[in-house]
Amino acid sequence: MTPQRIVLGSTSRYRAELLGRLGLDFEARAPGTIENIIASEMPADRARRLAIAKATDAGTGLTDALVIGSDQVAELGGRVLDKPGSEQRAFEQLAACSGHIVNFHTALCLFETRSGERHTHVDLTRVHFRTLDAAEIKRYIEREQPLDCAGSFKCEGLGIALFERIENVDPTALIGLPLIALTRLLRDAGVNIP
Repeated sequence: MTPQRIVLGSTSRYRAELLGRLGLDFEARAPGTIENIIASEMPADRARRLAIAKATDAGTGLTDALVIGSDQVAELGGRVLDKPGSEQRAFEQLAACSGHIVNFHTALCLFETRSGERHTHVDLTRVHFRTLDAAEIKRYIEREQPLDCAGSFKCEGLGIALFERIENVDPTALIGLPLIALTRLLRDAGVNIP
């Protein structure tokens, strides 16, 4: 059987960089998924639903591919923290996170277009924020511009200085693509890693 092509259903440079660590040939396709909100949906369920939708949408028209979809939902006290989009919203989010724990639910879906099967995994990362003052938050936002990141920070950059500690199983999940789970799913699908 010929190897299946690997498709990343995302235009995120962060996810592409993470997948690139595996040394696999892959292509990225924009999934075009509308990230609608369903009232009373739990954050982990939202992340899983959107990861499945992204993999399915990016796999449209493909008959011989392994399509990877991923989504991340940040949660503070039961409230979802979306991508801020502006410096003011980023400041408000980080001020709210100061001294608290934020849960990051990072979902993964591997869609096998040959069989139509969708395999999923959701990783939980608990980020303990330091108590931050307004000047620290402003300096951080000015330097890193984390406006396209759930929770308003980039842990792979200067954002790491905002935390007391991180609790997780897979450090890549916080960046946006849980590679430990992904490599397991790809191996199960017949991809040789390493």
